[in-house]
Amino acid sequence: MAPQRFHEQFDQIQRSMPDVPLAMGPDDSAEFFYEKGVVLARDGEEARVVEETVRTHFTEATGLTSDRVRRAGPETNRSGITRIQVGDPGHGDRRGDRAVAGALRALRGAEERTGRKLVSRNHVVSTTVNACNPAEPVPALLSQTPNPSAAEATYDPDTAVGVLVIDTGLVHDYRSYPLMTHVRGDAQIKECDENGILQQYVGHGTFIAGLVAALSPNTDIDVSNSLNDAGAILESEFGEKLFDAVDRHGWPDIISLSAGTPNGTATGLLGVENFMQALRNQPRTLLVAAAGNNASATPFWPAAYADLPDYQDVVLSVGALRSDGDFGACFTNHGSWVKVYAPGEQLTSPLIGFDAPVPYVYQHTTYDACRFGFSYLCTCVHPCHTGELTSGSAKPDQVMFEGFAHWSGTSFATPVAAGLVAAHMTAHKEADARAARQQLLAANTEFAEVRGAHVPALRPSTWRPVPVVRHPAGA
Repeated sequence: MAPQRFHEQFDQIQRSMPDVPLAMGPDDSAEFFYEKGVVLARDGEEARVVEETVRTHFTEATGLTSDRVRRAGPETNRSGITRIQVGDPGHGDRRGDRAVAGALRALRGAEERTGRKLVSRNHVVSTTVNACNPAEPVPALLSQTPNPSAAEATYDPDTAVGVLVIDTGLVHDYRSYPLMTHVRGDAQIKECDENGILQQYVGHGTFIAGLVAALSPNTDIDVSNSLNDAGAILESEFGEKLFDAVDRHGWPDIISLSAGTPNGTATGLLGVENFMQALRNQPRTLLVAAAGNNASATPFWPAAYADLPDYQDVVLSVGALRSDGDFGACFTNHGSWVKVYAPGEQLTSPLIGFDAPVPYVYQHTTYDACRFGFSYLCTCVHPCHTGELTSGSAKPDQVMFEGFAHWSGTSFATPVAAGLVAAHMTAHKEADARAARQQLLAANTEFAEVRGAHVPALRPSTWRPVPVVRHPAGA
């Protein structure tokens, strides 16, 4: 059974995509979200083979003509992906999705023979579902010191490291925080609802930019607003959004990406394959990507590209340490494909409300105990609040943001690692972010424990550990 929060976030993303019928998968395990009745294939001959296979299974399963199988969207684009729709799942027609499942099974043998992925469901890539943010932000006073706090470094426009944050955009008053002087980019498309209440996950990109700016002041940070609908996007559109972001902001030294999805395979996402190849062909750009928050060893993409031979120097996958930095956070994904861990619990960074306080209503109710079985006072249970989306709950709790926030997730461990790579580039006059990644990890002597394994840990010198409190239920 999926955690309740997963279902709440599924419903929220479905409301943000009213014309896209979504489902959880694979089967009933709720590991990821996907678009019903749709498959993806590479443009050209592979798309033709996949389409014919789907047609055959649809006709055999339904007895209906195969004209209900059709290509939807452009056949050629930079993502190199064709979207094939089966039936009309948006009106309750489940036969198309059954035909899709049959086609996926039928093509599995061909994939095993060729060692090449031929077909995929159209997954939802997100910053918001259980696969990314494990908790909602908590207000922090402006009198508090950000954590990590600002490093001592001088900004030099001639040597500044270029960092591109592909996320939700920037809030309207981000420049009221002095550390964000050298941050620019796209505005958050919609911050508040019709009642002036801050929408969920607004400020995600601003919070991330603040972390990079604190750890590496000698940076030019661009923030894209590629992920705006509840922080979610279909895989069929994600690759194109990544290309759009680098078109608008240029290929940077470092890309910080706090979004992704599992897909049940060890072969990556078809929807980002062309972008990843373009990234690999860039001479020095490094992708720093969040490992996700399912408390799982299942690969989370694009972060898991860090474990593929062609991308080991191109991608750095980042898991989250808990607040004391000694162990992995309860929610962090883990496994050999996660290459480094950084502080990712109870970080403090700018959010919104610098010019005037902004109200926020919690969406999810906290649990009575850690949903992943840990005994410390983790983000599952603390700070305690009642959420609006929880069925049958009492009146939801409301808070005011006045600039800073505490927030947790691999979403935020990721810019910590990106900031440290950028700081290393400045300190060592290193112009190649991929070389800086290798140097930083090779020189690192710190480790943490994650699920019994000793793993590399990057702990910034300006980061302050927060003592861990044992939860009474697990004491």
